[in-house]
Amino acid sequence: MISLRYLSRADALRAGGGDWAPALDDVREATRLLRSGEAVMVPESVLPLGGDPRANAYGLPARLGGRFDAAGLKWAVHRAEPDGEVPSITNVTLVNRLSDGRPLGFVESAHLTRMRTAAVSALAMRSLATSPIRQVAVLGAGAQARAHIEMVRELFPGVETIPVWNRTEARRDALTADFAGKAGPPLRPAATPEDAVRDAEVVLCCTIAPEPIVGAGALRPGRLVVQVGYHEIDFALIEAADHVVVDLWGDFAERSAKSLFQMYRAGRFAPQDVSADLPALVVDGWRPAPGASVVFSSFGLNIFDIALASRLLRDAERDEIGTLLPLF
Repeated sequence: MISLRYLSRADALRAGGGDWAPALDDVREATRLLRSGEAVMVPESVLPLGGDPRANAYGLPARLGGRFDAAGLKWAVHRAEPDGEVPSITNVTLVNRLSDGRPLGFVESAHLTRMRTAAVSALAMRSLATSPIRQVAVLGAGAQARAHIEMVRELFPGVETIPVWNRTEARRDALTADFAGKAGPPLRPAATPEDAVRDAEVVLCCTIAPEPIVGAGALRPGRLVVQVGYHEIDFALIEAADHVVVDLWGDFAERSAKSLFQMYRAGRFAPQDVSADLPALVVDGWRPAPGASVVFSSFGLNIFDIALASRLLRDAERDEIGTLLPLF
């Protein structure tokens, strides 16, 4: 009998879905496979869900060889705001074994998406920061901001303070209160984006802002600005950076709401002006010169979703975690 293994979020966490070290290893290995041609993505399918450009459903397929041996699809539904008990983003990832097509299972993967996104940001911080990281500013107070704060506290023990700004002060204060008293660097509520970034070596932009809130004044020598949200950063900031680095440049540049890709479609940025991508960082060891200012634009690659989900499904099978559902 062939069965699908279903992992709820709690199951995924029991199987190691909240562990940063293996997530970082998955991202590195998937990037190497992408460079060698053993990992392949095809263009995502985008289904608009209304007039708000943030409201879309996405079908994101990919396959990976190597230790992953997986072909999968992430189905994600994004809304501009939560609706009652339904969060603003819901998604699930389905995985088959690549070598023989056998279905492995499916995973509730909103949490995994945040894990892989923050793991990519961690790689960017380790590769692109040109001075010791003592302060990391976080813009936003949603799920991505929380995941990035957890990542910084886990993987960057030298960080001393994390200033946090959010448009809604109550959400900012609730987030900082959640981390109060826990081990790790303290969170400091910031009144404005300018206050948050003032002394930071790294700025993590994790908002769903449809218009820029971070201008060129946020850039300085040696600072790394990481954009994981929508349109938080102004074109002028990108123009002022010594280097622009991306996880990858692909067909999504023609439609993504990310600031860099909007700038490209406006005729103000050329693909050849990208200094490096994630394979160049991971495989080639590309690094900026000391004192350079860098913008890292993270679109979010579906190979990482499939990589994390396939690892969890295999570990869950070994440890008998999750629910088996008969397929046929």
